[in-house]
Amino acid sequence: MRNEMRKLLDRLEESGKQDFDLHMHTTFCDGKNTPEEMVLSAIDKGLKTVGISGHALTFFDKGYCMSNEKLSGYFSQVEGLKEKYADKIKVLCGLEVDYYSSVPEEYLKRADYIIGSVHYIYKDGEYVTVDKTADILKEAAERLWGGDVYAMIDDYYKTVADVVRKLDPDVIGHIDLITKFIEIDEFFDTSDPRYMESSRSAAKALIPFGIPFEINYGAITRGYRTLPYPEKTLLDFISENGGYFIRSSDAHSKENILAAE
Repeated sequence: MRNEMRKLLDRLEESGKQDFDLHMHTTFCDGKNTPEEMVLSAIDKGLKTVGISGHALTFFDKGYCMSNEKLSGYFSQVEGLKEKYADKIKVLCGLEVDYYSSVPEEYLKRADYIIGSVHYIYKDGEYVTVDKTADILKEAAERLWGGDVYAMIDDYYKTVADVVRKLDPDVIGHIDLITKFIEIDEFFDTSDPRYMESSRSAAKALIPFGIPFEINYGAITRGYRTLPYPEKTLLDFISENGGYFIRSSDAHSKENILAAE
């Protein structure tokens, strides 16, 4: 675990209150505000630490993420904010790295922390996105998994289960992102035994690494859900089996950054 993350977790354990938000996106990728605007909002919300976590490149889906050519400017700008606002807040420069991201090693080493996430399921040469629309997932289940949505979900969670080995992250991002649309289109049931087996198997594989999972509010602020990830049954399972959580806004605009507890 990188030093900055270890310090934050130690502080959280000592105080029992979270005064940082590490998951947010800016105009460098698919966010609405600049890094400086996000930092200023975090100061207004009483945070002691703010982390910018731009989406790393996925070569097959470039619309939402940073090109590798942008990384130098991204790091330089965020690192400049560290010095500019050092007397008001600690600024960290991170990356949200997808399981299938391609990132030059120098930037993985330069990052203060990494959020490891899974946004896609790879099947028969295709990368199926899990967080754009429910219709994409339903169509893919019919075409690639013979209509068996729980087989598709199992492949998703098998990828999630491998995210720490593959990416060496400091935070496990939105473990059940595949549930993003179920409040508005319930095309599968999270209480189904097959779903529960797949999701719990992934959680059991990840818990021993001792890396925090997110309680992620991003789908709430974007109008898809009324409750954060992970859904309560999975959250309780992780907690009961020794996993732990940090709160993350997954903010794409300055208004949605979490306030200090």
